[in-house]
Amino acid sequence: MNPLFKPKLIAGNSNHPLAQSIARRISIHRGEPVELVRTRVERFNDQEIFVEVYENVRGEDMFIIQSTSNPANDNLMELLIMCDALRRSSAARITAVMPYFGYARQDRRSKARTPISAKLVANLLTVAGIERVLTMDLHAAQIQGFFDVPVDNLYASPVFALDIMHRFANLAEVTVVSPDVGGVARARELAERIDADLAIVDKRRSAPGEVASMTVIGDVRDRVCVIVDDICDTAGTLVKAAELLTSQGAKEVHAYITHGVLSGPAVERVTGSVMKSLVVTDSIEPTPAVRKAENIRIVPVAPLFGQAILNIANGTSVSSLFDSTTLGPIYEALYPNAA
Repeated sequence: MNPLFKPKLIAGNSNHPLAQSIARRISIHRGEPVELVRTRVERFNDQEIFVEVYENVRGEDMFIIQSTSNPANDNLMELLIMCDALRRSSAARITAVMPYFGYARQDRRSKARTPISAKLVANLLTVAGIERVLTMDLHAAQIQGFFDVPVDNLYASPVFALDIMHRFANLAEVTVVSPDVGGVARARELAERIDADLAIVDKRRSAPGEVASMTVIGDVRDRVCVIVDDICDTAGTLVKAAELLTSQGAKEVHAYITHGVLSGPAVERVTGSVMKSLVVTDSIEPTPAVRKAENIRIVPVAPLFGQAILNIANGTSVSSLFDSTTLGPIYEALYPNAA
């Protein structure tokens, strides 16, 4: 892609504040205003979605910013219809920027006669005309293989590492904790970035969504425990893990979660828990209840996505953003000593 052409951003309704923040970050990097393309996204009386693009996009490098979070189906359809509108308007290339990739938890058949919905979503996006996907912390890395187009999967762990190094005075007493065996690789990666110990909470389920028993693998006594995971939905398991760590002698328990779904009683559970803090990104637009919660803090991902979009548009490396050293200057305003 010719670096002389600047990327054009268009946003759905799922997370408009994040889209505006990304546009501002790109404006700072380019030294010129980059505005979201003006559109009209509305619903007819029967809830059909209609999209109209008010600007010329012929031959442009288009980036649709849209998380497929709650309501997942509406936001997914908005994304598909916006893509169709851009493709029929002769856009040169269409990239779906999906900070949160919905349906990612349905990445395999859990039992007989069940779907693999993540693969279906991949097919829908490709058929609609998406030529590249930019996302963050896919629930299952193999989802990248569901696509026949390039998928750039960013990681929140470098940003979390910067935040932890900024927030915790003594990293020597920090232990990174995986809330289940499946998340060990993610927890180990963060632990290596901050040179911390690693522990695991082994949970056994009696039924879907119900935890029968939990045990801690590793010593957490007198440690500052940092639970790391990709998704927090109802927060039931997270809160129970925090209670277990505290009962095992942990000095403090914090949690760093990439995607704060936080549905149902999640916010109430977190605010009433033993956790000192829950840190989430704004990949999903925080609700008013999340913003008001005293022990929930939001880390922005606009600097990360803004730089990734520029790198894609200019044909340069996206994997360079996996390094905390590279991200330091990008997050210098938030973490002054990171650069």
